[in-house]
Amino acid sequence: VNDMIQVTLSVILFVISYVIYRLQVHVCCVLILIALFTTENTPLNLACMAVECYIAVCFPLRHVHICTVRRTWFLIGLIWTTSMLSVLPDLFITLAMEPVDFFYSRVFCLRHTVFPDPRIIQKRDISYALFLALVWMVIFYTYFRILFTVKTTSQDGRKARNTIILHGFQLLLCMTSYASPALKDALFLWFPQNYTDSLFAVYVIAQILPRSISPIIYGVRDNAFRKHLKKHLLIRVDRS
Repeated sequence: VNDMIQVTLSVILFVISYVIYRLQVHVCCVLILIALFTTENTPLNLACMAVECYIAVCFPLRHVHICTVRRTWFLIGLIWTTSMLSVLPDLFITLAMEPVDFFYSRVFCLRHTVFPDPRIIQKRDISYALFLALVWMVIFYTYFRILFTVKTTSQDGRKARNTIILHGFQLLLCMTSYASPALKDALFLWFPQNYTDSLFAVYVIAQILPRSISPIIYGVRDNAFRKHLKKHLLIRVDRS
């Protein structure tokens, strides 16, 4: 659901950048904030998924009691709260530093045009570094705990380790969104006459690819999905 919201908003913002081009700041601000919430949720979701996998393998008898529906909803709320606490200061700083007329002006709807204060960029880089460091620590810890807990020949153990590796791979893909500001600056420096084309390239690399590859990876690993996929592929091959 989080990725669906994020992709939908990113598509809306991308279409606006080509069709309307400029948007009022207060409207753009709402869209940007929700997009930022969902973007920062993604690595935290991966960390929680890794912990759940660790509990299922290392504490199988307690898994049902620890990973309850109520605690899952609480964890989702905690993830959203953490992302909001990271992003909302951008809005508060802008409200304090910019005049009221700024929020009724029209700008190209990007994060740095809606939140132009340079301190926000510094805060963003620090928060990104903290998020990534925390999530990578969780990924490595859960992987090695699973590695040392289960036997090498255990099928469940191999599956759990592969799942953690996929979480790490997905996290690498998500890191492209954190690197997108630097990528935008580099492309704008190299191709100053093709700014919109550069934005499109960054959009595809940082937003579309990570969220289109991940469902395929996890879907192919699912036995039920893989069975239907093979069935339909074989039918199409036979027809051709």
